[in-house]
Amino acid sequence: MRMGWAMKVGVAAAVLGLPSAASAGGSAARFDYLAYESLEPAQPLGEGTYRNPVIPGFHPDPSIVRVGKDFYAVTSTFSWFPGLPIFHSTDLVNWRVIGNAIDRPGQLDFSGLGTNRGLFAPAITHHQGRFWIVNTCIDCGGNFVITADDPAGPWSDPKWLDFGGIDPSLFFDADGSAWIVYNDAPPGPPRYEGHRALWLQRFDPEAMQVLPERTLLVDGGVDPKANPIWAEGPHIYKVGGWYYLLAAEGGTADQHSQTIYRARKITGPYVPGPFNPILTQRDLPPSRPDRIEATGHADIVQLDDGTWWGLFLATRPFAGQSTLMGRETFLLPLRWKDGWPRFLDRGEPVPLVLERPRLPQSAPSAWDSWREEFDGPLGPEWIGLRTPGPRALIATDDGALRVAAGSAAAGSLGKPAFIGRRLRHHRAAFVTRFAFAPERRGDFAGLLAFMDEHHFLAAGKEGARLVVRLRKAAGESAQGEIIAQAPLTTPGPIELRLELDGGTARVLWRADASAAWQALGGPIDVEPLASVHAGLFTGLVVGPYAHASG
Repeated sequence: MRMGWAMKVGVAAAVLGLPSAASAGGSAARFDYLAYESLEPAQPLGEGTYRNPVIPGFHPDPSIVRVGKDFYAVTSTFSWFPGLPIFHSTDLVNWRVIGNAIDRPGQLDFSGLGTNRGLFAPAITHHQGRFWIVNTCIDCGGNFVITADDPAGPWSDPKWLDFGGIDPSLFFDADGSAWIVYNDAPPGPPRYEGHRALWLQRFDPEAMQVLPERTLLVDGGVDPKANPIWAEGPHIYKVGGWYYLLAAEGGTADQHSQTIYRARKITGPYVPGPFNPILTQRDLPPSRPDRIEATGHADIVQLDDGTWWGLFLATRPFAGQSTLMGRETFLLPLRWKDGWPRFLDRGEPVPLVLERPRLPQSAPSAWDSWREEFDGPLGPEWIGLRTPGPRALIATDDGALRVAAGSAAAGSLGKPAFIGRRLRHHRAAFVTRFAFAPERRGDFAGLLAFMDEHHFLAAGKEGARLVVRLRKAAGESAQGEIIAQAPLTTPGPIELRLELDGGTARVLWRADASAAWQALGGPIDVEPLASVHAGLFTGLVVGPYAHASG
């Protein structure tokens, strides 16, 4: 199975832009490379340990499945394309992307969607040689199922499912039956904002459709008297004659938590465990060091040695609840006590370093630094906004990336001429070298650091000057407001460097690689771009961008 992965990782180039740039007219920028480097101090690990998060950067809502000695995971991507990255690992610690489940424009259409719509909370499983993902496309079709024989792809076109709600998860029971558990409205009028319920519906894997009758499993949450909010992200497991229902609760911000229930029959009744929530950080002091927040939305697997481990989302704020990386994927062991699982005791912080699982080690993940020379197909970690259209705006061409200036600004709901990769560290730098000969005075090309259409920073060449544009709210210019500018006297290529340090950014440039870097303006407050101000769902994506003024 793994032999095919190397041949498939170039799929992003085909879906983000055509192999040839011949069809892209108008002003075009030529990017020679894009490099990323963590600027954080090296933190050596002791033998037999690992560091959280295991998948850093914008990777929320993780779901995991074990197939023999291999583990596969998938995370949410909302209206980014390609969508639903598939990760592989043999040790649960080192992960690499082997493909994307949504990698063809014909599978789904994200046109016109806001960044926080689209694909929410995928769930992956494996049954009788086939991989399954059930998922919800918000404002673009509802719930669906896709399948693949190889997790690297290709994945099937969506089969739409006839039920409402979100966060579906598929469970295959030992008796051959299949079930989908999901979050939907409660059976009667909601008693309060965030009042949700967890439902169960039988699934026919041959017809690829749910059966009509559904069963209410949980109404509200663990303690209905406390008006629990946003019971969601449910998964079912069978362990020792019990069916366990694992679900998130409390919303996806700092009150996020993970809860557990169990029943003797899959249809219930489900009883909450005596210790709930089994994972949360909401009761810990905000002044604690190495602070982790928003823990929840977990999925778990059992190893051959009998131990259990789980992936879950959390955030690493640099201040308050602010982070530019959005929600990331963490790993913790699961403890069992008197037949009930838990991740952490009450008041126990998520550890950043702990003992690794006893598993064969995967190759180390290259999160800290990378350099893309654009001398071949782009890998599956490159993503763009919304579904590609018929006109190629971006293409690899003769050892460079050509980006034709598009009519859609970063602040629009169109398809900007932009692709990028995720920020994975609080302190990091993105560096590129590009050439751009604008046809019109307002044509722009450079680097875009994008959280959503209302929150981004763009730095580069506009006409005969260098500019930095920042957008912090919906009422500002769709191109961003100019916060720094300088005349550009050289018509040739320039190098551009974007440094990020928590809530501060710096833009630097130079005309020659042997020259000293020059600051373009002063330090920039980018805390307003943090995910807490932008709907909480996404994280910063940075890469080449070009926009035509008229």
